[in-house]
Amino acid sequence: MLNSLTFARHTRAAACAVMLMLAAAGAVAAQTPQNPQPSQSTPPPQPDSQQQLRDEVDRLRKEFESVRDAYGLRLAALEAKLTQMGGAGVPPPVEQPPAAVPPPTAAAAPPGQVEVPAGAAGAGGPQGALPIYGGATATSKIFNPDIAVIGNFLGAVGRNAVNPAPVFEMSEAEASFQAVVDPYARADFFLAFSPEGVEIEEGFITFPTLPWGLLAKVGKLKQQVGKVNTLHAHRLPWVDRPLASINLLGGEEGLADSGVSVSKLIANPWIFLEATGEVYQGNSGVFQSHQRSDVSWVSRLRGYRDMSESTNVDIGASFARGHNDAGPDFHTNLFAVDATFRYRPLQRAMYRRFLGRTELFWSRRDQEEGRVPAFGMYVSGEYQFSRRWFAGAR
Repeated sequence: MLNSLTFARHTRAAACAVMLMLAAAGAVAAQTPQNPQPSQSTPPPQPDSQQQLRDEVDRLRKEFESVRDAYGLRLAALEAKLTQMGGAGVPPPVEQPPAAVPPPTAAAAPPGQVEVPAGAAGAGGPQGALPIYGGATATSKIFNPDIAVIGNFLGAVGRNAVNPAPVFEMSEAEASFQAVVDPYARADFFLAFSPEGVEIEEGFITFPTLPWGLLAKVGKLKQQVGKVNTLHAHRLPWVDRPLASINLLGGEEGLADSGVSVSKLIANPWIFLEATGEVYQGNSGVFQSHQRSDVSWVSRLRGYRDMSESTNVDIGASFARGHNDAGPDFHTNLFAVDATFRYRPLQRAMYRRFLGRTELFWSRRDQEEGRVPAFGMYVSGEYQFSRRWFAGAR
């Protein structure tokens, strides 16, 4: 039915166009003078040519009338058919006026994104744009987070009487589940699968847009004591952790506990400076709570500065305090200092890099026989000499 009406409209338009052409041709013929004055450059037209023009106009007029009559009969038949079917004529589409464009107030974010609210740039929060999760997108992302699985397979040769290891070992496999819950929160959960079983290595919610430029994390976290303690096993530049970290920070897993971490950037014109304060339940490899109020505390100050376009320095200092397993009146204090130097030439950034790192740890543990001090440190270097090959020593 709609195709028939469309054809009828096109027919009317074609008929009008032919009528206009005939009218124009007739006007030209009528304006042709009967006895034109010959000019010096153009010869006078012959009477036969004028008669031929009139004959051509008459022929076109007759053809148009024939086409008009045929299309009129066909249009009448179509309208009668529509009337018999009980359908009303479809009104021509009404052209809607263009909608008023609102004045631009800010740079529009790409579709599916929203600018980070004020305060997110502080305390190491994300910058730029965050995805908008609403409707179908919310369902697809929140209930279908980014998932990754990483395995850590090790092999060993030689002799080690202190810490013997099998020749081959699947020491750990880690599964991560990460998603932006909304523009104000992000979820990160990491499950570790080892021969001892399955545990939550880390699981926390990050709030990057708190007032006063604060960034907060709530959940099970790796404590900010030194640099290596915050790294997962697959991110280590070595096959194992340094002995100083194992002996003074609670073993292979390091210091990890349930608590709250709050960070803030300290604005200054010289260096990137970040201060972090954390409160934990008080149960980890080093600390042991005996009642609800026996929480552990961690503070850290980190500074970063670019020395040139290819080099930078990262320095940090940490302090942690909490109860230990000797009793409710016994505490353990930890001090840590770390420094990292990076060199990466811009022209060869994918093929050349050097990273040097050192950490120093001091421990003061209260026991019945008195305070027991301990100290440990390590120095490491790593050099990249090809796109996928590194060499290092510790």
